[in-house]
Amino acid sequence: MSEGVKGTKEMLKAAEAGMALFGTQAEVEYDTEAAIAYKEKMDATIKGLEDEAAALTGKDNKKARTEKSKEASALKSEKMYVDACKVVKGLEPPNGSFVKSVKGGEAPKTTAKEEAVVEETKKEAKKEEKKPAKKQESAGLSKAERDELEKLKGDIIARKAELKAQGLSGGACNKDEEVVKWVTRMTELKIKEDPTLAEGDKKKDEKKKEKKASSEEKLNLEKKIEEYRVQLKSEFGYSDKDIKADPDMMEMLKQLKKM
Repeated sequence: MSEGVKGTKEMLKAAEAGMALFGTQAEVEYDTEAAIAYKEKMDATIKGLEDEAAALTGKDNKKARTEKSKEASALKSEKMYVDACKVVKGLEPPNGSFVKSVKGGEAPKTTAKEEAVVEETKKEAKKEEKKPAKKQESAGLSKAERDELEKLKGDIIARKAELKAQGLSGGACNKDEEVVKWVTRMTELKIKEDPTLAEGDKKKDEKKKEKKASSEEKLNLEKKIEEYRVQLKSEFGYSDKDIKADPDMMEMLKQLKKM
């Protein structure tokens, strides 16, 4: 038997096995509306989990990030979700969900649980159509906010250099209206990225004090401080007094002190 004939027979067997769900010679009508509503609902849930996982950066959040990723993967392989994806594409659902009617054959048995889920999904979809879209917020910073944070850092350094060239002292540069506004926004973003940086949160501060920084982290921070000190002196002409008054330098020294 040639490979082509053999392959064709295998395909026919697979097709017959799939149609066994609906009986022989059945004409099946799928509930595409319900499948679309269910898929959209699940897609939103999956995206929310993936966004949360992406926002949980760093070694400390590895476990939580893994858990979120596992939840998203589990939903992607859920039987009704797989069927919904197939029906939306005009394909036959492998698990027999979202079947509206069957002609010329036996209808597949749908569990009461599946029917309840489909009905609930339809109701929720109708409710969502009436509600205005809400902006989804996730923990940590979005890509746009991270880009904004990096831009703010560059803008602040450039503005201080410009003011320094005009003869202003480091303290006067820090009091500049534009610099103050940017520093305030930068602080907001940093706190959103790491809530433990928020001032006045005693519990978070105590928790942070209890966590001892490793010697490697301390050395890296000391190196970063020294490099920033040299940059302020060589590139922007800061005096020692100006350097001590620099917001970024003050923040790094504060972190070093806690270590």
